Amino acid sequence: MGGTFVLSRVGEAWRVEFSVLLVEDDEHIRQALGLALGDEGFGVTDAVSGEEALRLLDRRVFDVVLLDLSLPGVDGLEVCRVLRARGDLPIIIVTARADTADVIAGLEAGADDYVTKPLVAGELAARIRALLRRRGGGGEEALRFGDLEVRAGEGVVLRAGDEVHLTRTEFRLLVELASAAGRVVTREQLLQRVWGYDYFGDTRLLDVHIRRLRRKVEQNPDDPALVLTVRGAGYRLDPDQ
Repeated sequence: MGGTFVLSRVGEAWRVEFSVLLVEDDEHIRQALGLALGDEGFGVTDAVSGEEALRLLDRRVFDVVLLDLSLPGVDGLEVCRVLRARGDLPIIIVTARADTADVIAGLEAGADDYVTKPLVAGELAARIRALLRRRGGGGEEALRFGDLEVRAGEGVVLRAGDEVHLTRTEFRLLVELASAAGRVVTREQLLQRVWGYDYFGDTRLLDVHIRRLRRKVEQNPDDPALVLTVRGAGYRLDPDQ
């Protein structure tokens, strides 16, 4: 059964940095990751199935979910969709298959990031911390682009006066683009600033999040007028919209 809670020891004190729900049906991986992330300072609760994960999330609050896609019963994609419909809880999908369809399906379902097996605990811990790190985006002053208003300091985005519900990652992505309105922000810069790690040539993570962001802030996502692609370079937010 799941539900193992791991604390890390720092000197003579016990410290928990963030609470992680690890959803993984492979017992060896689950135990190894739980211990390794515990040593990195995370409190880890585990679940062996999608159903168990959803039950735990109904009762407890977690900082981040590590979600295997290949689960018995309710699979990882469905769990991801359910969680994303509930709110902006950060989700990192874990997959043994790095093929395009599998990764994109997870990102389109609402995941913020993905990692592939075999997992390296130190790298995974760094990815979790980067995802949870809150970044300001230009002070308290609101940024306005046509009917879109970005209140970076408040974590609020309005379109025509109505709040736009973005995930934490989508919000950070929009703030980075809005803060540099009119200028190209390269793919490398966005990956480093929003996800906190260097660019290694995989464009899927960024491209899927741009698509998701456009669906929420563009009048016509298929013909974007605000978040523009600059071929061969990156993205630019048009300040005249």
